[in-house]
Amino acid sequence: MRVIVLFNLKPGKTAADYEDWARTRDIPGVRSMPSVDDFTVLRTTGLLGSDTPAPYGYVEIIEIADMQGFWTDIATEAAQAVAAEFREWAADEPVFMTTEELGLG
Repeated sequence: MRVIVLFNLKPGKTAADYEDWARTRDIPGVRSMPSVDDFTVLRTTGLLGSDTPAPYGYVEIIEIADMQGFWTDIATEAAQAVAAEFREWAADEPVFMTTEELGLG
């Protein structure tokens, strides 16, 4: 399963500071969870074929091998600390979408 997270930064937060935090805390923290196969953070650059900005500045993709294990992993003190830090960066309510592959290819 993949969890896709869409979010913008809070006003006053800089991309450079957030991206440094993501590289040093968020990505290593999430990737260290036994239930997670991979974790990627992407900066959006716009909408395809348009000069219009994307509605979200960042996208996270969490590849989860074991969903039950993921719930256990995110309940740990270390994961809760990173989640609290994330809430200091993300504006409004980030969108967390669960997904599954169609198995067509």
